[in-house]
Amino acid sequence: MTFPKFKAAAVQTAPVFLNVPKTVDKAISFIQEASRNGAQLIAFPEVFIAGYPYWNWIMTPVQGSKWYEQLYKNSVAVEDADMQRLFKTAKDHNIHVVIGINERGSSYGEIYNTNLIIDNQGNLIGKHRKLVPTWAEKLTWTSGDGSSLKVYNTEIGPIGTLACGENTNTLARFTLLTQGELIHIANYISLPVAPPDYDMAEAIKIRACAHSFEGKLFTIVSCSTISQEIKDALRSDVPNVDEILTRKNSAFSGFIGPNGAVIGTPLIDDEGIIYADIDLEKCIQPKQMHDILGHYNRFDIFDLRVNTAPTRNITFIDNHEDFNKK
Repeated sequence: MTFPKFKAAAVQTAPVFLNVPKTVDKAISFIQEASRNGAQLIAFPEVFIAGYPYWNWIMTPVQGSKWYEQLYKNSVAVEDADMQRLFKTAKDHNIHVVIGINERGSSYGEIYNTNLIIDNQGNLIGKHRKLVPTWAEKLTWTSGDGSSLKVYNTEIGPIGTLACGENTNTLARFTLLTQGELIHIANYISLPVAPPDYDMAEAIKIRACAHSFEGKLFTIVSCSTISQEIKDALRSDVPNVDEILTRKNSAFSGFIGPNGAVIGTPLIDDEGIIYADIDLEKCIQPKQMHDILGHYNRFDIFDLRVNTAPTRNITFIDNHEDFNKK
């Protein structure tokens, strides 16, 4: 057995709003910087390419409709040339990348909140589609399915990922743990429009600490920020956008160890890139106390079943020959 040790990077920044080529350029610059600093894994925020639908929270659905159209036009497919540039950068810099995108579906109304898992050879080894869009997000995204609820083996260890609010889904998290997840990427967006008593940064940290402590693994959190560019873009529809989308403790990025404790100093609200040394051997000892995948569970009592079949929107059946034989 091997127990990889490596440096990981987490990015906390805003995309170039609804601009795929420039956002990819920004991602590439962070990948290059992380590689120069010795990182073998870099995590980017939720739907980093190329923006989050904040209008769902601060406009009526009718007002937000034109923005939905803009988001669809700036959604991507993994075959797109801009995405190929990203894959090539991962290969050129020998680094694993987990990044959120607005993934374009086959229907003009179909967008997925998707996390891509790219290995250090530039191969797209997996993608996870957010299972349930959260609250107002249902105005934008189509739900994913169980086929993308997977863990991917890499040179640096087994990687799994969930986007934002689905990190509260105990069954989804357990499904990843049962597949041997030791590196969990939890990516988020800054959400200043949360209820007044909701501390977004603290909530993100609690979720990450809970998953790491329960599963005895490393969690890497990457959260976006809201740039002045984003506020200015939305100002024509929401004149007081600065007031609505400005709030402290709205973003948290950092690293959590297998003991559930924060590693180093996280980024709260500020933009930047932070690093941590990951040693998967440290996942062993904590499991002696609570291994919910083994001795600290009762699978004769609990039986979780997960449907991993891809969702189909139609099934064609041709019974013509059978009918003629009757």
